[in-house]
Amino acid sequence: MSDSYRQPGVVLTDRRFTVPLDHADPAGETIELYAREVVASDKARQDLPWLVYLQGGPGFGAHRFVGRQAWLDRALKEFRVLLLDQRGTGRSTPANRQTLPLRGGPAEQAAYLTRFRADSIVRDCELVRREVTGGAPWTVLGQSFGGFCTVTYLSLAPEGLAAALITGGLPALDAHADDVYRAAYPRMERKTAAHYARYPQDVARARRIAEHLLAHEVTLPNGYRLGVEAFQSLGILLGGSEGSHRLHFLLEDAFVPTPGGPALSDAFQEEVQGLLSYASHPLYALVHESIYGQDERPTAWSAERVRAEFPQFDAAKALAGDGPLPLTGETVHPWTFDRDPALRPLRETAELLAARTDWTPLYDPARLAANEVPVAAAVYHDDLYVDTAHSLRTARAVRGLRTWVTDEFEHDGVRAGGPRVLDRLLALTRDEI
Repeated sequence: MSDSYRQPGVVLTDRRFTVPLDHADPAGETIELYAREVVASDKARQDLPWLVYLQGGPGFGAHRFVGRQAWLDRALKEFRVLLLDQRGTGRSTPANRQTLPLRGGPAEQAAYLTRFRADSIVRDCELVRREVTGGAPWTVLGQSFGGFCTVTYLSLAPEGLAAALITGGLPALDAHADDVYRAAYPRMERKTAAHYARYPQDVARARRIAEHLLAHEVTLPNGYRLGVEAFQSLGILLGGSEGSHRLHFLLEDAFVPTPGGPALSDAFQEEVQGLLSYASHPLYALVHESIYGQDERPTAWSAERVRAEFPQFDAAKALAGDGPLPLTGETVHPWTFDRDPALRPLRETAELLAARTDWTPLYDPARLAANEVPVAAAVYHDDLYVDTAHSLRTARAVRGLRTWVTDEFEHDGVRAGGPRVLDRLLALTRDEI
């Protein structure tokens, strides 16, 4: 059963699909997936090729566009688009602190969540594809983690793909999570330095906020316990096209005078809790490091352990001197689950996932080396979230993959660049450039 409705320039149809929880047991338990079909109003009755969009994350449902925003406008000129909420996200059997207790205790929850990685997402796509296209291959557009899923797709089921488009999402094929974060912290340092160079007044502002947090316990209106490490993690904004400017505006209005002395303003706290809370995407925190698990080695809170190798990120040490406060981002830590009320009930579940030693490979290097699917990838020159060197090494390992390396955009280039980014990638897969 499906429901159709209209927005300016498009016809939307809600689609629902039933897939196995465990694709190795197709006759076992099932879950429901949701996807939104989008077609241009003037092409609604045409037989068009399909493009499926895989959102970044992990843990985010597909973007909710209004009309023909961003890259969708270009796609609708020739495709019927399927915006898939990956399993556990959006309206696809969501996994969060409210629903996971239905599985049982932390052990049962952790076992359940091992089925929410890229390999399961790709096998979901294959079942959905056969239903919506009648078996014809489709084009996949993978943003960030969606790009990771796309490389898994090329490894597991390339026969399902007419073409593959990747934006900011070429993963390292064999790196452990430790390797990923050892590459990430120096990028965070560079991005922080670039922000302070652009807005030198933010050096004093960030230090003042951090000093306040060291001296005061601050609980945000939603119950999030804000500490210095959490404040530093607002550096995640620096990976977006407008992120440095957003961070600047956030810092400039942090304090207000009160009878008890300067305090963090309600407006500042309201915005910060929206940036730090995982209430809308808890899977990001729960399975973030597991997307790098491919062997018997546990991820074991990799970002936390590797951070200790970079003492310059220690806030207390930074504040003891007169230098700028270093910022971080794109990392999940044990304290993340202690501070965020949306995650606190899931702390033990997260611990069990961090300790797992039975992760299976997500990529097939031999199959990628023999790839015959047209593939194009936008690689951002100094991407905060996905290491550029790792991406380019993977690009060389996938036969026929063409890259567009650019410093015109940050990680969110497919949104900020809109139709132009998609147009460039499509042209590359068609040898038009």
